[in-house]
Amino acid sequence: MERLWRWFNKGWGGLHEAALVLALSALASQLLALIRDRLLAASFGAGRELDIYYAAFRLPDLVYVSIASFISVAVVIPLLAEKEKSGDTAASKKLLNNIFTAFILVMLVVSLILFIVMPWLAPLVAPGFDAGSADLLTTLSRILLLSPFLLGLSNLFSAVTQSLRRFFIYALSPVLYNVGIIIGIVFFEPHLGLPGLAWGVALGALLHLAIQWPTVWQHGFFPRLIRHLDWRELRRVIWLSLPRTLGLGAVQLTTLALVAIASLIGTGAIAVFNFANNLQAVPLAIIGVSYSVAAFPTLVNLFASGERDKFKLQISTAIRHILFWALPATILFIVLRAQIVRVILGSGRFSWDDTRLTAAAMALFIVSLAAQSLVLVLVRAYYSAGQTRRPLLVNVLSAILTILLAFVFWRIFISSAQPLFFLEGLLRVRDISGTAVLALPLAFTLGSLLNIWFLWQLFQRDFGRFPKMVDKALGQSVAASLGGGLTAYIALNLLDNVLDLNTFVGIFTQGFVAGILGLLAFTLILWKLKNKELKEITKSLHNKFWQSRPIAPEPEGL
Repeated sequence: MERLWRWFNKGWGGLHEAALVLALSALASQLLALIRDRLLAASFGAGRELDIYYAAFRLPDLVYVSIASFISVAVVIPLLAEKEKSGDTAASKKLLNNIFTAFILVMLVVSLILFIVMPWLAPLVAPGFDAGSADLLTTLSRILLLSPFLLGLSNLFSAVTQSLRRFFIYALSPVLYNVGIIIGIVFFEPHLGLPGLAWGVALGALLHLAIQWPTVWQHGFFPRLIRHLDWRELRRVIWLSLPRTLGLGAVQLTTLALVAIASLIGTGAIAVFNFANNLQAVPLAIIGVSYSVAAFPTLVNLFASGERDKFKLQISTAIRHILFWALPATILFIVLRAQIVRVILGSGRFSWDDTRLTAAAMALFIVSLAAQSLVLVLVRAYYSAGQTRRPLLVNVLSAILTILLAFVFWRIFISSAQPLFFLEGLLRVRDISGTAVLALPLAFTLGSLLNIWFLWQLFQRDFGRFPKMVDKALGQSVAASLGGGLTAYIALNLLDNVLDLNTFVGIFTQGFVAGILGLLAFTLILWKLKNKELKEITKSLHNKFWQSRPIAPEPEGL
């Protein structure tokens, strides 16, 4: 056990080793997240129980981004590095003690207040719930208040473990978070009911923190409560975190409003909305988050050194490659939507109608994949240039527009059958109930498209127009994606007569083969067009890409 712990706690000095550890842990975490959602779908289907469960996250998540994100890895690590450069370890410990004490005090006060007033807030979170559901929502939300507290502390510990290059320990934390939730589904819920799911989330947050605890303790960086806070240092932390926190807060408020509207639509609407959103978040994390995070350090250095042309070229490169990946993913997710949802979620109480409705919602969500990914890159580009106000204003404006659009679409769908009738026919869900929930992903997608349009115009005004190769990349990727999507669609119809689609193996095989043929067609078209992005990716695969500097994901991405 001692030798195993030493291996877990070793410092990963080799760049390729650290990158491999982080990549494998991210993959494991995503797989566990899919298993988690499949277990939830099988146990409850798209019903009232999951509506309550997902709605219960809204206020704790808002607390998390409003308070816990102030001590995120992105803020604390640079401050610790600054202290370490001067060789003053005591200053690093003082900073940690200061942040730790302030966080504990604020979280205890806010959590206590929310715990007391939760019965009055629950009807605002889900105004469509009856009294019994609102009471259960209150219970779950109170338990889930443990999550932002524990994850916030884990954020602080994460800054230390990454600074010490203990990547394996850090990388295990999101894996264990999902393990805790799965334990809650399998073991707690059968005995405790729905509150067992919430206790599973709390257990996951505790495991997220606990795995890092010994490392922080062993190296003498375990924070402690202090009597006198250094407000000058705290103001600096808050000032650095504020734009990012407000941006995350706008996203959470948007989700809060959409969930409130979903509760008015009917039973299962919140569950369908969340399942579809979780599925579209997977390619967003792989494409948008990866490119935006990877580009950020280079953008900071280029702007700081005054190399504006290279700065814009780096952004253009990230944009081209996002379009390269996001557009075919969008088309294939739309074509293969039923197969994707059925394979991942289709078991137990998750019915075929649940599958079709979730697939339709996911198709509307995925239309905004490229827009969401590009927003992440442009926002980080603004941050790297030290300009935080404009992307913040655009994000807040887009959040307001999304909420207004969701309300308007919902009212239109319940008062006039014709617009909803058209959307139902387009997505082939005309014969099932609850389709008014499609107003929410539709509003979300239009809000995201407006977001990227505003941000794109502002960015070009502030930094100059993007080179023509971006337009060329867009045109080629659109053409190849449509060709790949058509190929996948034809393959689906041909396999429909060959495979038994009443079995998991049949549905999986149909989707897998159609998807592979679609990707092959996409690649062949780009090869014929002599696509630059395809050549660059092929070249990267021939190089030792695993020796790139590892960049850890942030805990907020759970």
